[in-house]
Amino acid sequence: MIAGIGVDIVDLERFGRAIARTPRLLTRLFAESERDLPVYSLAARFAAKEAVVKALGRADGVVAVDIEIVSDAHGDPGILLHGAVSDIARARGIAQWHLTMTHDAGVACAFVVAECADRAAGEDDG
Repeated sequence: MIAGIGVDIVDLERFGRAIARTPRLLTRLFAESERDLPVYSLAARFAAKEAVVKALGRADGVVAVDIEIVSDAHGDPGILLHGAVSDIARARGIAQWHLTMTHDAGVACAFVVAECADRAAGEDDG
């Protein structure tokens, strides 16, 4: 069952200017494994992180570096959660994430689907 969906879009030029102007954004927004990527990949990953927050339905306690965008052996994107974000997802019963990212025509975009394992999202046990 789908627990949440999220989508986000990032202007590549604006994002590149923000990173150039404030280099500390790299450490505030990205896990160490993400920081050496080109700007268009960073922008897509930032969009993915924002989409994850939207799929969770809340942002309190969320730190961007606790959402890590990774690639599997085939180059397909995936999501690793750490810290409070992992706790929020676990509490919502989210067992699987689906992610797609793209960049073209000056923008980067990401779409995320959060999926619950056994029961409907938000359903109480009692």
